[in-house]
Amino acid sequence: MIRTGIIGYGLGGMAFHAPLVDAVPGLELAAIATSRADAVHARYPLAAVTTPEALLADPGIQLVVVSTPNDTHVPLARAALEAGKHVVVDKPFATSIADGEGLIALAKEKGLLAAAFHNRRWDGDFLTVRELVESGALGDILLAELRWDRFRPEVADVWKESPEAGAGILADLGPHLIDQALQLFGTPEAISGDVAVQRPGGRADDYFEITLFYGPRRVVLSAGRMFVTPRPRFWLHGSAADFVKHGLDPQEVRVKEGARYSDPGVGDEETQFHGLLTRADGSSEVVPTETGDYRGFYAGVARAIAEGTPPPVSGADAVLGLRIAELARESSKTGRRLPL
Repeated sequence: MIRTGIIGYGLGGMAFHAPLVDAVPGLELAAIATSRADAVHARYPLAAVTTPEALLADPGIQLVVVSTPNDTHVPLARAALEAGKHVVVDKPFATSIADGEGLIALAKEKGLLAAAFHNRRWDGDFLTVRELVESGALGDILLAELRWDRFRPEVADVWKESPEAGAGILADLGPHLIDQALQLFGTPEAISGDVAVQRPGGRADDYFEITLFYGPRRVVLSAGRMFVTPRPRFWLHGSAADFVKHGLDPQEVRVKEGARYSDPGVGDEETQFHGLLTRADGSSEVVPTETGDYRGFYAGVARAIAEGTPPPVSGADAVLGLRIAELARESSKTGRRLPL
């Protein structure tokens, strides 16, 4: 068993990391560093509640998960690696390319794992889209739109909406959308971006639209907080067919409501959200959404530590995403398309 400690028990620790570590064979949820002792003990009575310093100093902890405010990811991950522990870092992997590359170099020097938590590779809708793209059912894809919209008109007094480094919607949802695009289509040739603050009183970006250029293909990534009616989560336009898909993977919501990731059906989407494939001849069919399962990420982490296989999401993948986000910000300021 790989004894695992989690630093942070906010949304990330509560809805993702703790229940996933608890559900994956080969991992033991040994400790959580948080001030929310009652919340932890109510769900994980065998896990120790401790401080970050004590967790990092514990010689029995082999894997440390960092799920804290974004500007603390790098210092805590670096401390974990220096303590001889493998590390999983919640997104964003770092708040700068240099810091991200520094973590990768340190992990390599120590012979340790440094993985980025991009769990959205195991969303049911993404798995469905990837299968359609790889099967050729859509033909040559000329435009792909990946969007993640919310309606939150009030500016919250939380660090994610502060002017601090690592705050804003591009740092929050951008890593997922960028990573999914890279998984589907590879590295683009150039990037343009539009990053904005749209809500009155907003202090961090709450809207972005990024276009990735691949020859004649365009991939558009966008998210915002002022959409009463969300746009399609995926909309792919190909030479043979289109595919449109609304809704979000249900795993997070169901776990917040008390389900466990190991429960049957927790990753099954309701049929009304299944996507529609429309062919060039006018025929169409509903495409059932594949079952999502975030346990795939931590199962890959366990294998990587135990068997030396590649991590499920490498630090290099995360740094490429950081580079694209940085170029999108620069493009938004200068109004220019930038080569990658």
